[in-house]
Amino acid sequence: MAKEISEKAEKRLAEIIEKYPEKRSAALPALYIVQEEHGMITEEGIKWVAERVGLSPVHVKELATFYTMFHEKPVGRYHIQVCRTLSCAICGCKGLSEYIVNRLGIKPGEVTEDGLWSFEEVECLGSCGTAPMVEINDTYFENLTPEKLGEIMDRIEKEKPDLSLSTINDKLGEGLKGHPRSEVYP
Repeated sequence: MAKEISEKAEKRLAEIIEKYPEKRSAALPALYIVQEEHGMITEEGIKWVAERVGLSPVHVKELATFYTMFHEKPVGRYHIQVCRTLSCAICGCKGLSEYIVNRLGIKPGEVTEDGLWSFEEVECLGSCGTAPMVEINDTYFENLTPEKLGEIMDRIEKEKPDLSLSTINDKLGEGLKGHPRSEVYP
């Protein structure tokens, strides 16, 4: 494998596999581990997952390409996904996307030159009752306006929190706090 998976990741996956009646059920968590280790899903990572969970590489590739949270090319340190499906479209997701394009000077699918930000428009993120919303890394920010999104991005640029953004919540004012995707999809 071109990029080795760490011993810590190997151990983590072994512990996860133990929780399932069949090891193939750990395919998605294994893909998360690869992405956390290397910032994206590589062909070598797909083979590693396939070997560990007993699936064919093609099956693992199908999983990795189906879900929007997995990336086959590098993304920025802070990856913004703007939900563009019906609820978010009606409530103003277009304004959020336009704000990001103007602020960062990138189009969907691109990364800023400094590697800090990337941006894409995605299908439903499952938070229709709080539209419009974005996901930055693994944190949902809901009921947004371009102004609120700008405040969140300003704070992220200033504080440069860890990738989970959990450290930024205490520093964001009321109405700007996000919550982990795991609160929506455990």
